[in-house]
Amino acid sequence: MTENEKNALLPAGLRDVLPDDAAFEAEIVEQIVKFFGQNGYDRVKAPLIEFEDGLLSGAGVALAPQTFRLMDPVSQRMMGVRADITPQIARIARTRLGRSQRPLRLSYAGEVLRVRGSQLRPERQVLQVGAELIGSASPFADTEIIELAANAIETLRIDDFSVDLTVPRLVPSILDQYGLADDEVDAVRAALDRKDPEAVKSVAGEATDTLTALLGATGPVDIALERLKGTSLPDSAEAERGRVEEVVTRLQRSGSNLRITLDPVENRGFEYHTGIGFTIFARGLSGELARGGRYRVKGADDADGERATGVTLYVDTILGMLTRSNKQKRILVSSSASRDDKSDLQNDGWITISSLDDSAGLEAEARQLGCSHFMGETGPEPVKG
Repeated sequence: MTENEKNALLPAGLRDVLPDDAAFEAEIVEQIVKFFGQNGYDRVKAPLIEFEDGLLSGAGVALAPQTFRLMDPVSQRMMGVRADITPQIARIARTRLGRSQRPLRLSYAGEVLRVRGSQLRPERQVLQVGAELIGSASPFADTEIIELAANAIETLRIDDFSVDLTVPRLVPSILDQYGLADDEVDAVRAALDRKDPEAVKSVAGEATDTLTALLGATGPVDIALERLKGTSLPDSAEAERGRVEEVVTRLQRSGSNLRITLDPVENRGFEYHTGIGFTIFARGLSGELARGGRYRVKGADDADGERATGVTLYVDTILGMLTRSNKQKRILVSSSASRDDKSDLQNDGWITISSLDDSAGLEAEARQLGCSHFMGETGPEPVKG
């Protein structure tokens, strides 16, 4: 292996984004953030690295295993590289915007870094674009965030997707009711994650009938909801079931024609969520287009916390579904071309490249640089050959 080849190696889960790809990615990100802004979500920007105490508090506690840590040589305090931006937005809402009128509607875009990727998402550096609605417990907020995410995706001319609803607190509330020990809870969770009813029966004890009924309440939302309504649940779980039913009703009445499914036992990826969660999947793709749901905005001394809901869109998956428009026209102009001449061309949709060697002939240099045109005496001329 040559020295150059060694220098080109990157750690697993990291990659370079090259020309054309980087420009396309930036264009899509700005389009999504602009759409969020048009719907009242003000953009904020959080730092890539924070002190560990703040980064891993509140909703960030669940992200501790995925967080890279390093020592700050200035303060001698431990810092963490963010593994998710949502906990940072929660911190901003709790501190910098603590006195701002509620509900807050905030949006963001940025990179996150994780210790390891997942089976569905092996990348460790991920570009996130998202929106958070903070300070409302209303079901209207859940509906708004789900529709906002779906509509943002639709503005990119993607329509073959489904919204998979989940209720992360439903199973824990049932397990608490039956008083299962910690090791029994872990075994039940593993069996539910595998969607294995026989394994559930072998470890769930008195909770078996309820949990296997929940496994059967998975699928298209109309059928799944009917099965869920026919399932006997502890009092602590009734509110969760009522909430998801109300949100589904509002989504169906909105006229959005979303394809909705329900999985009441899914919990993976929703570790810090405290209410309805959702994932948007595209047909034929393994990765998620978006993920979001309910959580609490709270500090170290706040046992309850402020209600919030939000969504993160995964740009890498979205880009894989998009057909790129034709590349913008590139024209080579003489090194003596004035700023006004180049501005006129740029206003007409051209990318202008200035010649660095007029003696070689503009057409030959334009061909070498991959330009489609060069500036002739009478205007743009196509590069031949």
